[in-house]
Amino acid sequence: MIVKHMQVGQIGTNCYLLGDEETKLCAIVDPGDQPQWVGQMIQDAGMTLQCILVTHGHFDHVLGVPGLLALYPDTPVYIHQQEVDHGPSAENYMKLKPVPNLRYCNEGDEIALGNLTIKVMNTPGHSPGSLIFQVGDALFVGDTLFKGSCGRTDFAGGSYEEMLRSLKRLHDMEGDLRVFPGHEGFTTLAAERENNYFMKDAVQSAP
Repeated sequence: MIVKHMQVGQIGTNCYLLGDEETKLCAIVDPGDQPQWVGQMIQDAGMTLQCILVTHGHFDHVLGVPGLLALYPDTPVYIHQQEVDHGPSAENYMKLKPVPNLRYCNEGDEIALGNLTIKVMNTPGHSPGSLIFQVGDALFVGDTLFKGSCGRTDFAGGSYEEMLRSLKRLHDMEGDLRVFPGHEGFTTLAAERENNYFMKDAVQSAP
């Protein structure tokens, strides 16, 4: 398994390439902008794009999806159904506009990527349909967990109580898993268990 990343868009969202070295198949996680750059990352890695994974529908994680689909037509886009704009609603400005080849996924689903298996977790809090994608010892957590912090919960559909439950769940996962957040630096679950105020609050407060 290989993981590459670049920062894209107005606020430097982390966009990841997750690849299976044996089959040369890859997924792109959260193409937040600059689809041409993302496409170049795929080419430079010598990979073939198999799917796009979206942790949640906020603009800084999805602006590059249409452009990437223009470069790689018929590529499936995996996202939680609650993160897609299905019609008039005050909350839909924070969701992905429908694109071709949407594949809705949720808690417990598995996505094959060559010889890799991507496990899907639903971790609401930052948004109702926030997802985490786990591959081996790697967690692609979107805006659920940051190094020393967590995602905002004051956007439409956010909930601090749900965030605490999601962080408690991450705290209780076995092993020192690698954490690849939607913004800023990488971290590990061990480091966050030790140093993250919000994760500590979750342990004390989450039901």
